[in-house]
Amino acid sequence: MKIALIGLGYVGLPLAAEFGKKRETIGFDVNQKRISELKEGFDRTLELTKEQLKAASKLTFTSSIEEIKSANVFIICVPTPIDAHKNPDLTPLIKASQTVGGVLKKGDIVVYESTVYPGCTQEECVPVLEKQSGLTFNVDFFCGYSPERINPGDKEHTVGKIRKVTSGSLPHIADKVDSLYKEIIEAGTYKASSIKVAEAAKVIENSQRDINIAFVNELALIFGKMGIDTNEVLEAAGTKWNFLPFRPGLVGGHCIGVDPYYLTYKAESIGYHPQVILSGRRVNDSMGSYVAARSIKLMIKKGVAINGAKTLVLGITFKENCPDIRNSRVIDIIDELKDFGCRVDACDPWADKEEVAREYGGLTLVDIRDLQKRSYDAAIVAVAHKAFFDLNPRDLIKENGVVFDVKGAFDRSLSDGRL
Repeated sequence: MKIALIGLGYVGLPLAAEFGKKRETIGFDVNQKRISELKEGFDRTLELTKEQLKAASKLTFTSSIEEIKSANVFIICVPTPIDAHKNPDLTPLIKASQTVGGVLKKGDIVVYESTVYPGCTQEECVPVLEKQSGLTFNVDFFCGYSPERINPGDKEHTVGKIRKVTSGSLPHIADKVDSLYKEIIEAGTYKASSIKVAEAAKVIENSQRDINIAFVNELALIFGKMGIDTNEVLEAAGTKWNFLPFRPGLVGGHCIGVDPYYLTYKAESIGYHPQVILSGRRVNDSMGSYVAARSIKLMIKKGVAINGAKTLVLGITFKENCPDIRNSRVIDIIDELKDFGCRVDACDPWADKEEVAREYGGLTLVDIRDLQKRSYDAAIVAVAHKAFFDLNPRDLIKENGVVFDVKGAFDRSLSDGRL
């Protein structure tokens, strides 16, 4: 099997590198700048080092469709975002399917890794492959689904150390797909009974986490009104062996803040209106506005004039120690503060300044080395980057300033409020 990996982002590149150690692999991406950087050994997602890329000796990179024609296994790893109405946006998936369909040959296998709702592969992707190729599904070509389980920024739970779910459109194809992944997954594989089961397993993984975080976020809303520190409550409750160790916070990123909407979309299309899942989403989507409002109240209590108040937000990525800014809910805090009339500076040593400006309406990042002591009316610690631990947030604010620690990253004595 010769592999073509379609999409070289946080998911596709580490997977391509693992396969590239074992067999001939072509990494394909439409972003020519990305391809050029990877050929030079630079990964802007910071998932792989130059040495790790070099170790994948059988991996090549291209943006040319012609160069992937020789592959007979195509693995599609493209984003599956939501649109402004929180409905699935399958545009990247459809375009990738069109690309692969244009080079598909008899006997080829197409494996999808992108998170989708149950049934999407066969209902949405397969017809595109058939139309573009003129071939017949499960006669001339076949499909598999093996949901991605990459955790961006996590150097411990890397692709080979996370057990992989696999599936195929026919039993013998499922065996082939499973055998292929077994070559690179040290943790082993789990062969699901069907593509739909594998799709459903993936989408509920993140929906489950979303609901659990929503529960502790709701606790934070309740305890905030009662003057109780949520983290202290969770630490006390955590002394029981079966208490789940979730913490309140912003829920963004390309998975947890998105995947539940794929499941609820499909559920509603078959006549069921989800209640628990959507309720959790509403709570989590409201947390950015809540953090901003809590911060404003604390500022008012300390006599800070809100209109024109200079406010610093530490962190813009969706999680700590990772450059990924996709669907970061920190922007909700920033937008809400601006609506109150605050002047907002954002600082994040992990984020790419150009990408942030492009993604979030021209937002400019302040370099961490340029932060002025005692110059802010409020500082909100939104992301717990290790780089921030060298700072004392109270040194950045004026005498009557406010520190709000979203993640409880600093000692309780250093903040005026936290979730």
